[in-house]
Amino acid sequence: MEAQSPRARRRGRPPKCAEGGRETRELLLRAGLEALTEKGFAATGIDEVLRRVGVPKGSFYHYFESKEAFGIELIEHYGAYFVRKLERHLTDESLPPLERLQAFIAEAQAGMVKYEYRRGCLIGNLGQEMGALPESFRARLNGVFADWQARVARCLSEAQAAGEISELANCDQLAAFFWIGWEGAVLRSKLERNSDALKIFADGFLTGLLCR
Repeated sequence: MEAQSPRARRRGRPPKCAEGGRETRELLLRAGLEALTEKGFAATGIDEVLRRVGVPKGSFYHYFESKEAFGIELIEHYGAYFVRKLERHLTDESLPPLERLQAFIAEAQAGMVKYEYRRGCLIGNLGQEMGALPESFRARLNGVFADWQARVARCLSEAQAAGEISELANCDQLAAFFWIGWEGAVLRSKLERNSDALKIFADGFLTGLLCR
């Protein structure tokens, strides 16, 4: 994304629309998520985001102080969105714990297929770009991963209590291993434009749990 002079910030008025400024802000965030999950932060300019929603650049700076502030907001926005997806599956008490994890994996795979492997994980994408990103992103990205990891660890602990996996298994380490491997599989699937890497990793991870 191209940097903008501070003098350019907050010029112009927010665009008028039926739902008001809140809707416009959400549209900008949604367009940013779409662009960044496809191309990454460095390769996406603010102008591209604006073209997707049809608003002037001055309006962008009415809602976001800078491109860095926009990126931080996107991290928080995506993290919250993904937590809702995780919790919908991992807290579904109608299924045994390991089946809940399988259900999440299946939905995530279907999402990759839906967008023809053009979109990956925003948090994973930004993590790979960290060397070229503002340092303020680092703690937030780590925080999102830690939150996701804790949720999977709780699900694995429930599987352990239900006798689905060994009582000797370290659920925190297994959850860390899951996200390390999953993000790599997402990257590989995006590269190859197929689900092979996702399936290989998921099958290997779940099989490994049963062997413990």
